[in-house]
Amino acid sequence: MTSEPQTMTRGSAAEQGATLTIHDPRDGSEVGTVESAGREQVALAVQLARAVQPEWAAVAPAERAGMLRSAAGALRDGADHLADLNSRETGRPRDEALAGIEAGAATLEQYAELGPLHRGHSLRGSALASDYTVTVPRGVAALLTPWNDPVAVAAGLIGAALATGNTVVHKPSERCPHVGQRLGELLSPCFPAGVLTTLSGGPDVGAMLTAEDGIDVYAHVGSSATGARIARAAVLTGAHVIRENGGNDPLLIDDDVDPAWAAEQAAIGAFSNSGQICTAVERIYVHDAIADEFCAALAAEARRRNEPGVLAPLVDRRMREAVDSQVQAARKMGAEVLEGGEIPEGPGAHYPATVLLNCTEQMDVMAEETFGPVAPVTRVGTFDEGLKLAAAGRYGLAANVLTGRIANAQKAVATFAVGTVKVNAVFGGAPGGSAQPRGESGEGFGYGPELLDEFCTVKVVHIEAPGKASGS
Repeated sequence: MTSEPQTMTRGSAAEQGATLTIHDPRDGSEVGTVESAGREQVALAVQLARAVQPEWAAVAPAERAGMLRSAAGALRDGADHLADLNSRETGRPRDEALAGIEAGAATLEQYAELGPLHRGHSLRGSALASDYTVTVPRGVAALLTPWNDPVAVAAGLIGAALATGNTVVHKPSERCPHVGQRLGELLSPCFPAGVLTTLSGGPDVGAMLTAEDGIDVYAHVGSSATGARIARAAVLTGAHVIRENGGNDPLLIDDDVDPAWAAEQAAIGAFSNSGQICTAVERIYVHDAIADEFCAALAAEARRRNEPGVLAPLVDRRMREAVDSQVQAARKMGAEVLEGGEIPEGPGAHYPATVLLNCTEQMDVMAEETFGPVAPVTRVGTFDEGLKLAAAGRYGLAANVLTGRIANAQKAVATFAVGTVKVNAVFGGAPGGSAQPRGESGEGFGYGPELLDEFCTVKVVHIEAPGKASGS
């Protein structure tokens, strides 16, 4: 097994799909064009991954871990160029892009540590027999990753899949193909040929992957609609599915908290990365007793972010149109715009931090994922009323509650049918935490030590000494 980059994006026109041309969302300038993989390239990538997988699985876990550490080093060495590409393709501020790359490198190192420690269990049987379980890699993993944190998310899935002996075919988002291509160029040489292959392309390439024989596990981070299509396709092939999909995360605010602090938390949750975070605050329920002060403070937080140069643009104009469509529909249904709410003039895909009041559950801005810097607010008369509204809906990614009452915090934890409940901090958590999304937000553990289990199956072993035939 030799090591060389595996980024399948070239070939004759007949072999290729469409090209992907990306424009900088800050000013509309062209970033560049990447060729999309064609059907033949998709098939060859999967075939190669399947051919080399048994040999890769036979590599000692400690040796695989050493390659993952080398990959982390390569990622850090290429961080500056990768951050520039990330910033130009998605509009993400360069310092945040660098932080995402460092998080990706640290995650590769984390799985380098966890991989050799991933083991089965001893079982209690006869004193003269051995009973235990061993973990076995599923085989070929197809990873489909998003644009909003493209390096950190991809590195986590790649690290866990490779650490457990799977080979990987990676399709990055079509909204940041240069980032995905460069990531493949940095990481693939750290592993034997065929172990990690990158395919550039859009939904058509994703559809080809889901139709391809020979894939044993799909891991997808992205929209609920795409995740559902992957899950349906996997039913026909028997492939395992791991998916973290859309969210519509609520923030419930009790009447005993400082309204100015609550507004700071709401602004962090709704406006960070211009609202383009899977676990962003998407809808807010605030107790009537503090609602006036809270809304005024939240509007001030939005105005500060709407000063020139503070808030990054959305990833592209298509995303901006989708966000603004929800805002304008809410206005027509009676929502009051306290701040923002209008597409600004000029180039790029900028959209202001927006605060909407008098929102109802019938509005898409409350019922659907917005994925933009929008904070829709509903006033509630009691904590229980707010909890009932906040706990409703089709999604189940995460939920947030701000309260000084332990009884209300415990009630919220028990009520929310989500993968993560955050009390008094909209972001944060201990290292190694892992969660299982519910409903349309996905299935399976998408990160943490439990992700290693998702990429494996378990084999039970029973061993006894040979015996003698009866009567002999």
